[in-house]
Amino acid sequence: FITGASRGIGKAIALKAAKDGANIVIAAKTTHAHPKLPGTIYTAAEEIEAAGGKALPCVVDVRDEQQISNAVEKAVKKFGAYTIAKYGMSMCVLGMAEEFKGEIAVNALWPKTAIHTAAMDMLGGSGVESQCRKVDIIADAAYSIFKKPKSFTGNFIIDENILKEEGIKNFDVYAVKPGHPLIPDFFLDEHPDTVMKKVEPHEFKEEKPQPQPKPRSGAVEETFRIVKDSLSEDIVKATQAVYQFELSGEDGGTWFLDLKNKGGNVGSGEPSYQADVVMSMSTDDFVKMFSGKLKPTMAFMSGRLTIKGNMALAIKLEKLMNQMNAKL
Repeated sequence: FITGASRGIGKAIALKAAKDGANIVIAAKTTHAHPKLPGTIYTAAEEIEAAGGKALPCVVDVRDEQQISNAVEKAVKKFGAYTIAKYGMSMCVLGMAEEFKGEIAVNALWPKTAIHTAAMDMLGGSGVESQCRKVDIIADAAYSIFKKPKSFTGNFIIDENILKEEGIKNFDVYAVKPGHPLIPDFFLDEHPDTVMKKVEPHEFKEEKPQPQPKPRSGAVEETFRIVKDSLSEDIVKATQAVYQFELSGEDGGTWFLDLKNKGGNVGSGEPSYQADVVMSMSTDDFVKMFSGKLKPTMAFMSGRLTIKGNMALAIKLEKLMNQMNAKL
């Protein structure tokens, strides 16, 4: 029983299981082709059956309890029973693992890096695929869980980790562009350096004279003042990035946060060194992000924040913001 199986990760898991002749319920909303998101529950069913499985397409919006119940009833009627491959994720795992112990195994699976899907293209823009892995890695990881006994339950699993246990060592086969640095998954609390691979030698950038900042006042300046007071050699060493902010609205303009050079620096105007990441947003959203009232990931997904440059380094800044929230 796979929600979101009409495309992307859900469909990849379904096709992997279909090769073993699995019975698969495709629970998704799309019944007519979307202009930007290919695939429907019916086209997915055709692919699943062509791969050797049996498919039951069901129209399901997971926010609608009645649609979920109807799909479960149809699944039991057609196939006799079902297991959950992708539904609800971690919020359900612990309770359901205990409730169904000995009957159904319940585990959560999460990617270590960004996965290339149609949704990722829409959010990340042109070229983001080169920083992603293919959906195949999730399908293979899910399949390795399917093969385990029912006693393997209540686990929170990272795709790369379980595949390493299966003996896989070469993960470049899963990369859209082998050898290219990868974006760590947005929701994993891991240091991105464990994921990124250095593909180019470090280039020394000659420092250019820093222009005298204009006098500033207001919430943005106060935010940067607090950030500056929070800087340390450890933060600079761990981050290694220069951020430029293009802010619109009152107290806006160009600002920078240098977490790569010397002891770090902040201020108005362009940075002395080339920016690794340029973020554009309103001054209100900037202050909300640094004070913890607006998640950068949500701002990015909703279009309130645009990012140019290294996405992995942008994610590092989000983790730094979380550490500073108590002071802002």
